[in-house]
Amino acid sequence: MKPLAGKIALVAGATRGAGRGIACMLGEAGATVYCSGRSTRGSLASGSHRPETIDETAEMVDRYGGKGIAVKTDHSVEEEVAALIQRIRKDAGKLDILVNDVWGGDELMTWGKKFWETDLANGFKMLRQAIDTHIITSKYAIPLMLENNSGLILEITDGDGYFYRGQLFYDLVKTSIIRLAFGTAEELDGSGITTVALTPGYLRSEAMLEYKGVTEANWKEGTKADPNFIASETPYFVGRAVAALAADPNVAAKNGRVFSSWDLSDEYGFKDIDGNSPHWGRYVQNTIPKYKYKRCDDQFYSYWRFLSGVKIGETEWS
Repeated sequence: MKPLAGKIALVAGATRGAGRGIACMLGEAGATVYCSGRSTRGSLASGSHRPETIDETAEMVDRYGGKGIAVKTDHSVEEEVAALIQRIRKDAGKLDILVNDVWGGDELMTWGKKFWETDLANGFKMLRQAIDTHIITSKYAIPLMLENNSGLILEITDGDGYFYRGQLFYDLVKTSIIRLAFGTAEELDGSGITTVALTPGYLRSEAMLEYKGVTEANWKEGTKADPNFIASETPYFVGRAVAALAADPNVAAKNGRVFSSWDLSDEYGFKDIDGNSPHWGRYVQNTIPKYKYKRCDDQFYSYWRFLSGVKIGETEWS
């Protein structure tokens, strides 16, 4: 069964990590997926040290049962985003699903320092790359979605609570993305388009596997140095969360709110691609001491505690 057969999706930032997993699982559900990003075969994004490309992602979408289309796009450049949407209009005549997952901040992160001790230029660049790009993409994509008065927009973030994420600019990005989903939902009220924010848990991305010195085949070896790695999830888990939301006829009831891959797994009943059911939220609550922040490592992700239970985008902070 292909619940998204005939649906047209754009995953902005599909090169690797959550974006790649989302694109593949939309393909698994039968969608045609435009995979955009800056890294293509023979032309990696400037400043990137990662080998993954959107061409590989599009081919993976095909293998999972969908149709993948790679389109090189710098989502910080309005003209390139406009051209991407015009291509989708010409090819398909519609856009059903937009996933804003542009990030590009790994090379700019500085853990363990206060913001006044860091290079502010890197912080401001992170804001431009990870927030402005989402707004630009939605600006050009939404008019196409409005033509059918329907669709789903997903803003991919990190964390579903009102808590500090360990680094000022990173925190600004990830909380702003959640607020962006809420604000976009308000502006699209009555349009038939639903907007939600979505977070994965402890993501077992390509970069994280490499950092831990393991592969997906032997990823549990990584728990020797980091016991919390046992609660990690593949990028396909959040991908299945996106596919489940896109296939839900009642998804409008979630408009303007923020959700997690693990909670949606409980609701919709999907599993990770390896058959596991990781639940980062429950693991954090049961394992990490209350109100105590612990950094996972010096480069990639942070552990968190839901300090107050407040969900951004709901009445407590709206």
